[in-house]
Amino acid sequence: MQSELSFFDLFLQAGLVVQCVMAVLVAMSILSWALIFQRSKIVHQANKSTKAFEDRFWSGVDLARLYKEVSAKGEKVEGIEHLFHSGFREFARLRAQKDSDQVAILNGSQRAMRVAHSREIDHLEKNLSVLATIGSISPYIGLFGTVWGIMNAFISLGEVQQATLQAVAPGIAEALVATAMGLFAAIPAVMAYNRFSYRVELLDNAYVNFAEEFTSILQRQTGATASVSPSGESANV
Repeated sequence: MQSELSFFDLFLQAGLVVQCVMAVLVAMSILSWALIFQRSKIVHQANKSTKAFEDRFWSGVDLARLYKEVSAKGEKVEGIEHLFHSGFREFARLRAQKDSDQVAILNGSQRAMRVAHSREIDHLEKNLSVLATIGSISPYIGLFGTVWGIMNAFISLGEVQQATLQAVAPGIAEALVATAMGLFAAIPAVMAYNRFSYRVELLDNAYVNFAEEFTSILQRQTGATASVSPSGESANV
């Protein structure tokens, strides 16, 4: 009984087109796993930092003090901290202007948080479209290699006088490997894309809810300032 052919043997015995298809699928699979590990780390860090900041925010800490703590991180400010930093910075800037009313202050703070929110979601969703593309087209690329390999196998079979299973089986096996590789590249990519999309959606909802709650707090702050300082002088947040 003949020993089974290894993947490397099947690759070497395949035609040039099928070899190119296999090489492309291997490259797509490597890229897919690299993106999976990268996105997993980023999303996990975003979840962790969101929970930590929300605990700190709702602990009753003074907003001005919290703003200084976040500002001290410099360019490392990201995630929900970015929303808070942008919203509070615009709030403080507009409130320092004597001609700014409560509505203008809140609208400016909300605009700043919307911009920060959009940038953070773009950062979280970066390269997810690549995973979706790999998951979508990998099976078709593998199927193309299979069809091409089977076609060549039957063409070669037609050139021999006696058709036997031993003559056609290796060619069909080489062709089917391309389909298997396409599925191997596609399945993890689709699963990871769905998982990351769900987790990004949860973070998106958390950011939106925080922005609404923070706006309510700022609204109370401006209302308190207006009632305590009718002359227009700014009160500490």
